[in-house]
Amino acid sequence: MAASSSNKSWNNSTFTNGHEVGSRAKPSSRDSELRQGQNSTLQKKVNGFKKQAQSHHTTLDLLEGEVKAFLIDEDELHTFDDLTKVNPVTTTTVLKCLHARYSADVFYTHAGCTLVAVNPFKHVPCLYSLDVMKEYHVDPQPQELKPHVFILAEQAYRNVQGQVEPVNQSLIVSGESGAGKTWTSRCLMKYYATVAASSSSQKCQDMIERIERRVLESNPVMEAFGNARTLRNNNSSRFGKYIQLQLNRSQQLVGASIQTYLLEKTRVTCQAASERNFHIFYQIMKGATEQERLQWKLPGEAQFCWLPNADQKLEEDSFEVTKDAMLHLGITSRMQRQIFRILAGLLHLGNIQFSAPANESQPCELDAQSKGYLQTMAVLLKVPQEEVLAQLLVRTIRAGRQQQVFMKPCSQTECGMRRDCLAKVIYAKVFDWLVTFINGSICANSSRWSNFIGLLDVYGFESFVLNNLEQLCINYANEKLQQHFVAHYLKAQQEEYAAEGLEWSFVSYQDNQSCLDLIEGSPTSIFSLLNEECRLNRLFDAKQFKTRLEKALSSNACLSWDKFRESPHFIVSHYAGTVSYQIEGMMEKNKDPVPLELIQLLQKSQDSLLQDLFVEQKEQNDNRGQSKVITVVSKFKSSLESLMHILHSTTPHYTRCIKPNSDCRPMTFKKEEVITQLEACGIVETINISAAGFPIRLPYQSFMDRYGLIQNPQQLYPVSGVNGASPAKKKRGLGAVEAGEDALGSAVRDIISVATSGQAVSSTVRGQPENKPSSSLLVHCGKTKIFMTHSMLELLESVRSQALSRRAFCIQRCWRRYLRRKQARQQRAATRIQAVVRSWLTRRWIARRHKAAQVIQRAWRTWRTLMDALAAAELDDTTEIEEQLVSVQGSPVRAVKGFTQSSAGTPQAREPMVVQSWPFGLALSSAPCLSMTVTASGLQKVMSLLACLKLSFRNANYKVETNQFSQGVASVRAQPQETIKLHLRRSPLLYADVCPGKKSDHITGYNQILLEKA
Repeated sequence: MAASSSNKSWNNSTFTNGHEVGSRAKPSSRDSELRQGQNSTLQKKVNGFKKQAQSHHTTLDLLEGEVKAFLIDEDELHTFDDLTKVNPVTTTTVLKCLHARYSADVFYTHAGCTLVAVNPFKHVPCLYSLDVMKEYHVDPQPQELKPHVFILAEQAYRNVQGQVEPVNQSLIVSGESGAGKTWTSRCLMKYYATVAASSSSQKCQDMIERIERRVLESNPVMEAFGNARTLRNNNSSRFGKYIQLQLNRSQQLVGASIQTYLLEKTRVTCQAASERNFHIFYQIMKGATEQERLQWKLPGEAQFCWLPNADQKLEEDSFEVTKDAMLHLGITSRMQRQIFRILAGLLHLGNIQFSAPANESQPCELDAQSKGYLQTMAVLLKVPQEEVLAQLLVRTIRAGRQQQVFMKPCSQTECGMRRDCLAKVIYAKVFDWLVTFINGSICANSSRWSNFIGLLDVYGFESFVLNNLEQLCINYANEKLQQHFVAHYLKAQQEEYAAEGLEWSFVSYQDNQSCLDLIEGSPTSIFSLLNEECRLNRLFDAKQFKTRLEKALSSNACLSWDKFRESPHFIVSHYAGTVSYQIEGMMEKNKDPVPLELIQLLQKSQDSLLQDLFVEQKEQNDNRGQSKVITVVSKFKSSLESLMHILHSTTPHYTRCIKPNSDCRPMTFKKEEVITQLEACGIVETINISAAGFPIRLPYQSFMDRYGLIQNPQQLYPVSGVNGASPAKKKRGLGAVEAGEDALGSAVRDIISVATSGQAVSSTVRGQPENKPSSSLLVHCGKTKIFMTHSMLELLESVRSQALSRRAFCIQRCWRRYLRRKQARQQRAATRIQAVVRSWLTRRWIARRHKAAQVIQRAWRTWRTLMDALAAAELDDTTEIEEQLVSVQGSPVRAVKGFTQSSAGTPQAREPMVVQSWPFGLALSSAPCLSMTVTASGLQKVMSLLACLKLSFRNANYKVETNQFSQGVASVRAQPQETIKLHLRRSPLLYADVCPGKKSDHITGYNQILLEKA
């Protein structure tokens, strides 16, 4: 552009000079030709310069486009889950990323340590289902899942489980009105009620489910009585609430408590154009049955002044849902009817209109219609009609030391103010009673819970056409929350970097301390001047108050004046923009006067609920003790300071809700409105610090406690006890602190070096050299802490996991070796025990067998002796039997001669038959053929053979039977009749029955032979 402009100016000056020269003298034809040639040459040069400039601009544009394409791939912007990954981090790129994700139906995005939620203004199925809750709850690393509000909820819940200091958690949901804060808080409550309600006992499970249901049912009740439709939001919270979800030591939900802040009770009597009253009034009008309408004097065609835009249909106008929720909270149907009857009386109270009297000394008058509304209101509230009218028309004044009472008629404006005051105080008392009742229903005993998770749903930043004290307090609360956010995440991080010796390029952030000094500062501020006006108890003059503000606070840059308004206004420059506040009426709202006679009137009501709401109070003197007057500003400031104290004592988790358009239209993204909110809430500054800095900061001792096992185990002991001081003593301040920090820092750097495979660790502390800039490193060791990026943390966790695996394997080896040795010892002991027992059993068995054998031997000897005696006595006639034996060479049976038995019965042995120690079967098998004649005299050796054979003897009257058969014991009374031929062609051993059976029809034994009669 510079070259182009210079060429143009030079060209114009050249032609101008030529024209001036030509006007002075008439040129010759030759001069004209020369001049024309020069002009054509100059024109060509100029055209050349223009082309070069154009080509240069085209090249620059192409280069800039390539750089943008290199830094920002707009087609992939919707894939960035974290705005810190967008390069470069500017408001424009962040806006483009949010717009791309919003167009892709992705409504949650991380912004460093903050979650950004863009309101879709439509129902998104399966985004908050139970399956999604379970997925985020059971996942070991939920931060790796898609961005969701459940990630912050689960992180806070796991911090409570891990007892990470500070244990108590707070989830702060902030944003403009209509950005989705109430819905987000509702989803968080449902998540905690779901994941923190598990119990093994059925009784505990039923109790926890009941508490869970009551906690969830408190939402529709609080929204019905505390939310209303505004210009920016159909379900705007007109009060602030901080819900504490109480958890026991097992992280189970056992109760909850609700703290409310600054109910906008003026909405009961005054609603801006296109806005509505609280939801509960419209629910009664649209959802009441015919019988209930008759009881509450609410005909269907009735019109009420305090019920504008009643024809609008909203999702929140569900009367049955509210009644069911109240019933589950323990509010009985009778109590519900009392509440709804009182609210119906307030609607009738709003229709009472006053007319100015002809004489100022007389009270105002009511028309016939207003008298009817007055009568209906008195019936519904159960108060005397005449006293109500008297208290509305005449006010009581007490003056003097004697406290003399004077009655003065009220003007028409004052009558309207007293009517509005009566309605506001009744509704505020009903709301406070509901909060107290809900807390009594869901709050657990302090001994049953140990930790809590807080949910803060506070009104968003507001700026309307007319703004008064309510908007000033609301925006003041948002300023305090913004300061907490700035102090916690922006200023604290940068100051900590500087304190630890890190070289940090500071990011400029919006510090709203000057604005807070203007509103609440000491000794002079807007709040202090308002409270002073209330204590003076004088007629409030808006112009005079504006003059006081100019004189006292003109030096503050956040205060300016709206000179284009007819009535006095002042302008405050908030972090989210400038807001003009109307001074008129601000002092009256700050005093919030409630005439004592109205309180006494309500105490006389026959309604039991009203009697409980307005208990006996001490009479407040308007002239004495004015310095002790408690104003709205003072109460709100005190409650807000209590809230901030709670937030500072907990671990905060921020969710920034963004409203994409002011019309609440679905899937409409207006960049100019979104960018204002991004800059106002400090998201860009948060992203810059989170991306360029070190989001993870750990003290050396905490780092060593977790990652010390990466180091060589022999080196752990000197690190944990520096200069002879144990870790417990070091925590108590004993030992050399400075030397301990040095040793810990050295140990930390050794661990980092091991984790990074020997790479040097950057440190600029105590003269240590720094080779690279801190912003380009993954880790930095400060004076007392180590600063890391997420990449370094992942690397450390990976190395720690490997170290744990190695140690686990070592423990497993030792344990398995111990088990094997133990099993071996047990086996040896069992073998010894078994051997001893078996030895004892064997000895006992052998002893029993020996004893049995002795018994058998005695019985056998006795029987054998008896048989010998019988044989000797009975065999008296004997004949000589010759026995022929053919001896076989090698046979154990030798040839023997027979024997004779004398007539006297005395056997005479000739030569005994000798059988060697071969078994009987083998002896028989050695002789191929054997013939013998058996006699019955004195054959003791062969009696066993005679007992085993069935033989017919010479005498047919006698028969030898074996005792193996059923005839009993055999008797040898006769001589055998026949000879026996034994066929022993094969060895009997081949037919030996090793395991004889139990059959009785065959002969069994060690040697079984085949016998055949000859």
